[in-house]
Amino acid sequence: MKIVDIESWNRKEHFEFFSGMASPYLGFTTEVDCTKAYETAKEKGYSFFAYYYHKSMVAVNTVEELKLRIVDEDVVQFDTVHAGSTIGRPDGTFGFSFTHFSEDFEIFNAALQEEIKGVHQSSGLRLSNDRLGKDHIRHTTIPWNSFSAILHPTDFNTTESVPKIAFGRFSIRDGKKYMPVSIEAHHGLADGIHLAKYVEEFQRQLDL
Repeated sequence: MKIVDIESWNRKEHFEFFSGMASPYLGFTTEVDCTKAYETAKEKGYSFFAYYYHKSMVAVNTVEELKLRIVDEDVVQFDTVHAGSTIGRPDGTFGFSFTHFSEDFEIFNAALQEEIKGVHQSSGLRLSNDRLGKDHIRHTTIPWNSFSAILHPTDFNTTESVPKIAFGRFSIRDGKKYMPVSIEAHHGLADGIHLAKYVEEFQRQLDL
């Protein structure tokens, strides 16, 4: 982790301008072709969710701007960011999971499956103060529907700087599977080009 020198930062004016807004967040919704990733996951016996979730985290960690956070009065850049996601329970509630990122899918998946088990064996949101570091990305999945837009609960605190990513149910067109993905970030830290870089790399990972 390193502290960004705001005074010499080429985003100084951007950061100050958007941080002065009650809602300094930028986001968009698009689609990715998940055909190849779905086939690979099924061939190897992996959870499709776990497989594309890991691909998303690989993509996130290639975009430096998505590793920027506001911590106290500083802007910091983490070396690596980790995975946070909602996990549904059979009773219709959900809990939060937190999984350390590894580029090795098998390592990541093993840790994720333990988190999923922990959510299923618990109740409530499953939050604790020692798990709420800002060095993560928030993910959620809407597995029941595709979507073209999504609205997240938002604490209108201009230091809230953890990006949000959401996935929906894929739809099939012309024999290919298309999954909606939404990404939102603090506009003082990231622009549309940086969100687009994530989507581009996410698509590339899905195609491997």
